[in-house]
Amino acid sequence: MPNLPDQEVRVLSATLLPGDVTPHHSHRFPVTVHMLEGTFTLELEGRKPVAIEAGQVFIEPAGVNMTGFNKGDVPARMTLFYVCEPGVPFADPASTA
Repeated sequence: MPNLPDQEVRVLSATLLPGDVTPHHSHRFPVTVHMLEGTFTLELEGRKPVAIEAGQVFIEPAGVNMTGFNKGDVPARMTLFYVCEPGVPFADPASTA
């Protein structure tokens, strides 16, 4: 977990409907995903896809390009937790460099 002179804890909820896809993006700080319902499939650059199911937790690494999918037939509901500097955006568009 980041240990910054000035930081905040953010907690978000997200729902991806069946067929939804996130934009390609990265995070500046690790993001903990706690699945409440359905399955969220993450494709992280340079790694095999990871399917996170209801009741499971996964930590999205910082600085890795990724995209997420709901390939199921029920909503994928999740809670996201992370620590960051105040004012930092949740995600950045994936770099192509």
